[in-house]
Amino acid sequence: METKAHRVRIGIVGLGRLGKRHALNLTSVVAGVELVAAASPVASEQEWAREQFPGIGVYGTLEALLAHPGLDAVWLVTPTSLHVEQVEQSLLAGMHVFCEKPLSLTVAACDRVLALAAERPAQKVMVGFCRRFDASYMELQRQIAGGDLGRLYRLHFESHDPIDPAGFFIKFAPTSGGLFLDCGIHDVDLACWLSGGARAVRVSASGSHVQYPDLAGCGDIDTGVGTIEFETGLVVTLFISRSSHRGYEAKIWANGTQGGLVAGGGIQAPAISVERGNFSSLPGLPDFFARFSDAFRVEAQAFVDCILKDTPSPLSLDDAVTATRLAIALREACEQHRVIEL
Repeated sequence: METKAHRVRIGIVGLGRLGKRHALNLTSVVAGVELVAAASPVASEQEWAREQFPGIGVYGTLEALLAHPGLDAVWLVTPTSLHVEQVEQSLLAGMHVFCEKPLSLTVAACDRVLALAAERPAQKVMVGFCRRFDASYMELQRQIAGGDLGRLYRLHFESHDPIDPAGFFIKFAPTSGGLFLDCGIHDVDLACWLSGGARAVRVSASGSHVQYPDLAGCGDIDTGVGTIEFETGLVVTLFISRSSHRGYEAKIWANGTQGGLVAGGGIQAPAISVERGNFSSLPGLPDFFARFSDAFRVEAQAFVDCILKDTPSPLSLDDAVTATRLAIALREACEQHRVIEL
């Protein structure tokens, strides 16, 4: 029987729409964990935490949360611009750290975290690339790594976010790092993972902001395409859009010398088609929660387990830095209209 002595005592920082989901997962579907504290500078989010999780410590800052008695780990779901500083603060306070992607807006800042974490090998640090924990993508990786496709030569990714008439994300765009770093980094990380850790040698990219012209003010785009070439001959292509008319979708095509696979396609919520008036329609997914809800749970469990079992993080900081480096290179290639040699 599990006891509190065998649980990881976690404090979560950031209670926006994603932070709330993480908090609910940690208290309902993840084993071996106890959510003991939450922090947000927003009064309504603090009140939400008190109502949802009676008895936990609720604070206005990370600094106050770090003083919570008996805390083992910090779960950061905060703006990207705060990640590096908050990861450093948490590490210096002796905490294990989970941080939502991306790790930073710059590679130099990522390198600072790498150096600090290397000085504290007993503390686990993991960046949240939840798609690695999706069942279909894990099976795709297993087959590629096992040689089922022969020599891998092509990966194509498509990530579609539904059109948002309110343009909710636009106010966050100036500090998000841009489409390739904010959204495309998931596919970039998967490409590195599925390549078996091969070295990327060249990137190119282009994009537009036709659906959301206000993004031009901060140099961002709503639709982007990119290419990453690897030393093995693998060519990766990406299509990323914030303006999908089909709802949310994330899909991967993989081709090798012995065959091909498609992962992530045909997922509906609810899984039903409507037939009326000689017309058949399929409902699209409303958002990434609907697509990757189980992956978020598996990801959280993996982080908790690596603390409890004292095993390496299933996704290393080096992985996170590599994905950040490539996503930034794609953004720069798009901005500068050129091919970038790495």
